Amino acid sequence: MVHLVSAFASANRMVFGQLAVDSKSNEITAIPRLLQLLDVRGATVTIDAMGCQKNIAQKIVDGKGDYYLAVKENQPQLHQKVKSLLDEAILERFADMKHDYFEQTNGGHGRIETRRVWVTPEVQWLGELGGEWAGLRMLVVVEAIRRINSGSSGTAERRYYIASNPAATAAQAAESIRGHWGIENQLHWSLDMSFNEDASRIRKGHGAQNVSRLRRIALNLLQRETTRKVGIKTKRLIAGWDHDYLLGLLTG
Repeated sequence: MVHLVSAFASANRMVFGQLAVDSKSNEITAIPRLLQLLDVRGATVTIDAMGCQKNIAQKIVDGKGDYYLAVKENQPQLHQKVKSLLDEAILERFADMKHDYFEQTNGGHGRIETRRVWVTPEVQWLGELGGEWAGLRMLVVVEAIRRINSGSSGTAERRYYIASNPAATAAQAAESIRGHWGIENQLHWSLDMSFNEDASRIRKGHGAQNVSRLRRIALNLLQRETTRKVGIKTKRLIAGWDHDYLLGLLTG
């Protein structure tokens, strides 16, 4: 099975680049190569825990971009320190610590979710470990509380991040991080529902890679087109029936 790493601009809902992961490697080696192809100046790059690597942070900083990197157990020492520091800070209400706070509640499909975000520039508490990560200037914790209804106690989950922009507010951090997790709906769900990607059985040669790139190019074009107020799958059907509509998609 071919595994691909994509660069997705959540604000534009477009795939900007894609690389196949070598058969004897993983995303850790593919992400720096993909970043090398992109101009990240002034951009905020969000990557999940597998991409929380020192060389990846360095690559983003060298490219004049900022980052939010998810911190989990694949970086055990960093995770333990960041988690302990931020959990204790929340318990003590960030007493004597510079910080910013943002809270947002959303409901839908019978669920209510409250997201609480804290950011602090006090990375010095990480000691020498903090200096090992290029551009590290901010620590972030996101607490998501999900309830089935307004009367239930709900379940809580915390996620931890390191970030490079010392001027970022908690609201800005929340927007960037939520935008990252929105990729599941904006990209993966669309590819599966509109292009039936998960059911694809193309395996021979470079077929899977080539068709995957064609799907993403097509998705970019279909999402950019706004004259028809219908879904992506319906737009695909119209493009097959109407040559003028197809020409308009291809020429923008």
